[in-house]
Amino acid sequence: MASMRKVLAKSNFGRLAVIEQAIPDLGPGEMLIEVEASVISAGTELGSVRSKEGANPAEEKWRSFGYQNAGRIVQVGENVAGFQVGQRVACMGGEYAVHGTHAVAPVNLVTPLPDQLSFEEGAFIALAATALQAVRRAELQLGENALVMGLGLVGQLTGQLAQLSGAHVLGADRFPLRMETARRSGVERVIGADEPLREAAREFTRGYGLDCTFICFGGDATEPFKLAVAAMKQSPDTHANGRIVIVGGASVTHKFGAPLGNLDIRSSARTGPGYHDPEYERGKGYPRVFVPWDTKRNLEEIMGWIVSGKLNVRNLISHRVPLAQAPEACRTIIEEPEKTLGVVVTMG
Repeated sequence: MASMRKVLAKSNFGRLAVIEQAIPDLGPGEMLIEVEASVISAGTELGSVRSKEGANPAEEKWRSFGYQNAGRIVQVGENVAGFQVGQRVACMGGEYAVHGTHAVAPVNLVTPLPDQLSFEEGAFIALAATALQAVRRAELQLGENALVMGLGLVGQLTGQLAQLSGAHVLGADRFPLRMETARRSGVERVIGADEPLREAAREFTRGYGLDCTFICFGGDATEPFKLAVAAMKQSPDTHANGRIVIVGGASVTHKFGAPLGNLDIRSSARTGPGYHDPEYERGKGYPRVFVPWDTKRNLEEIMGWIVSGKLNVRNLISHRVPLAQAPEACRTIIEEPEKTLGVVVTMG
């Protein structure tokens, strides 16, 4: 049994490298996975990477990162039921599903990978479940009109899942690659930064206005938020109505009360109930009658939709790189975001 692994790591000085480290000890409710592929989440994983010129090498510290991958089980810990050595799985979780040759993950953050799916497809599991949680938070109804602002990976997946829920989806982004990918994935209409949002939304919704907006990016989203508010449906007293769901780590400055109308502003966190609860992650469930859509069930649902072809993640892959080239790929993501979307890291 291997005792060491190679992992993609980042330092407190903003450098990226592939390093070797010990494989974490296997605890109860956990399993060891030999990884085949992982997917980089540009915003969450690389948004804080900033190079520090002239830093003291003696003070540099490294840590592995990543939170979604797929591979085969090579060892099962105590109190793990329903999995066996050799089984193909997808797994998620910060500090668990790293970009590396091996991962140790708790049982409720692992889901079987159907034979019909590649390891690359399985490695989208965390971002897809994050998008699913956002769509659940939106409480979409058949025939509603939804806007997805930001067509990175989470935005792409949110758009597809919103349409699976029966909504009409308008996507918006400033990068041509992302816009074209959304079109190929079936999003009904996609607009760029040069097209007036309010007018486009009025046309797209046949004058009804937007019922829901998803903000799927981080950073200062104040101006996009104002544009979304202006495009939402309005009551005769001119108050905006509907829901705005914030999926990414966005910051918004806006007055409440009359300037915001009667909009519901909803935050959507992670992949569903259970993630970051150590006892849940290692096998302790929640009462299903009260918590029907926990993280484990969301992961299972995502796998089913990819198998059926209703959710397309292969369209989202823009680059495939071996682990040894992952640091350079990360730099490309940071410095030239318009050129990348789904970057898959392979361990072979």
